[in-house]
Amino acid sequence: MGNKGVFITGTDTGIGKTWMVQALMYALKSRGMNVSGMKPVASGGVKAGNSLKNNDALLIQAQCSIEQPYEWVNPYVFAEPVAPHIAAQTTGINIDIGSITEAYNNIANRSDFVVVEGVGGWRVPLSDQLSTIDMVRALNLPVLLVIGMRLGCINHALLTAECIRADGILLSGLVANEVDAGYMYRDQTLQTLSRSINAPLLGALPYMETCDIAILAANLDVTQILN
Repeated sequence: MGNKGVFITGTDTGIGKTWMVQALMYALKSRGMNVSGMKPVASGGVKAGNSLKNNDALLIQAQCSIEQPYEWVNPYVFAEPVAPHIAAQTTGINIDIGSITEAYNNIANRSDFVVVEGVGGWRVPLSDQLSTIDMVRALNLPVLLVIGMRLGCINHALLTAECIRADGILLSGLVANEVDAGYMYRDQTLQTLSRSINAPLLGALPYMETCDIAILAANLDVTQILN
């Protein structure tokens, strides 16, 4: 499987991965590329007819250059906003990496580039036997790390970057996302991260109350991401 995509992970949950995914898709589309996105596993779904749908997955689906079936974009969705292995246990559903890979291949065959969003942070279990790492290995994708800029983020970023590399996965870049409007040490933190993690800083996304995808996209170095 070729690397015609990237996997987005984060230092934690709620640090703007979905905004980053949408911004990257937007930026690539503005270069004339046929771009699709995925959120293979999502916790926190709402009833839509006879099925469950996750809001983040719907936002990603809406950004796709061509319409992709929801079940490809988000093969596994759970009603409760809890860790996916717990949600899977309580519903009796087994998360199958093969099903995720099949959905990814379906999307990739119709796209120039696929942006895949993880769930929570890097070490999130998918079952007693599986974790995010198994999914990324099966998809054979490099990883972009989204760092939520706030107190404590340096430690979280260093540990996550170390884990990604220890797991034998290519960390292709970092994106800083300002999630705390009151965080005073943005520049010093960016310098520390750039100095401490051997991966290029591909963007620093500004703080926003509501998502403006075009502004976020303008703050990403798409050339480096494609390389």
